[in-house]
Amino acid sequence: MQQADHLKNFNNEFVAMLNARTLHYLAEVIRKGSVRRAAASLGVDATAISRRIKALEDDIGLQVCERTTYGMRATEAGELLLRHYQSRRTAEEAVMSRLDAMRGLHAGQVRIAVGEGFIADLIAAPLQSFLARHPGIALEVNMAGMQEAVQLLKGYDTDIALLYAPLHNSDLSAHVETRHPLHLIVSPSHALARSTHPLELADIQKYRLALMGNQFGMGLLISMLAQQEGVQLAPVLRTNSVAVSRQFVLSGAGVTFMPEITVQEDVQRGNLVVLPMRNPLLAGARAQIASLADRSLTVATQAFLDHLRRHMRFFREDAPQRHHMA
Repeated sequence: MQQADHLKNFNNEFVAMLNARTLHYLAEVIRKGSVRRAAASLGVDATAISRRIKALEDDIGLQVCERTTYGMRATEAGELLLRHYQSRRTAEEAVMSRLDAMRGLHAGQVRIAVGEGFIADLIAAPLQSFLARHPGIALEVNMAGMQEAVQLLKGYDTDIALLYAPLHNSDLSAHVETRHPLHLIVSPSHALARSTHPLELADIQKYRLALMGNQFGMGLLISMLAQQEGVQLAPVLRTNSVAVSRQFVLSGAGVTFMPEITVQEDVQRGNLVVLPMRNPLLAGARAQIASLADRSLTVATQAFLDHLRRHMRFFREDAPQRHHMA
């Protein structure tokens, strides 16, 4: 804690004058893991980056990064400086965004990280209607599992993220949260399709199962439940694709877990059957629109978030309760 205390005692004027370019270089070195890769990414000579970082360390009397077997990492002092830099940068973006709005300008960029399970809902209408209403705003949509999306938020590499079943994280702020239980999904011809009561995890042990990896909210929930109930699962298919899992079930190859809304059209057409699980861990699964807690949202980002809250089925309301099969 001595390094952090040392920095906190600096004169506020000195902290405010920290060179933004140097801190940008430092952030890129930590993100890329080496000075050489940061230099290639920025189009800057590596010696210039090293020289600036060395000058920064001389100015503050503390080391800001160090080499490890996994690449360059920030020291405690470096992390404090990077948090200051990122907070200052996002605050400036928010101020400029609001000034643009006052001038009647309708421009900006919004970056969103989204899991594959949200894509159909996002693309169905909300994306097009937002772009039609705000033609000057550019959207960047990046596919990411729950854990990757959280890291993108923490690294300031996305503005908001759509998360399914995220773990509690005090670094994040949930702007919208709705309940969407994780159900068992089977074909109509499957032996479990006529079940009339909520299922236990042990009930599906003998059936062929497709599971998402633990980097996804769906996969992580099932792993947590299996550990909690002492059930050994042996999936015949592990995948990072919702589409692959869905097709696995549609083909009659086996069963998988998904929130009902992800396969709603298949259910309505009678191609898939949704079976509720008894455990409250799955019944209480939630979807969120989240951002970094200490980050100010730009006008464009806030407008997009509000639009998703109103127009995405995932976020308009909680999923209906399913206590048994109809």
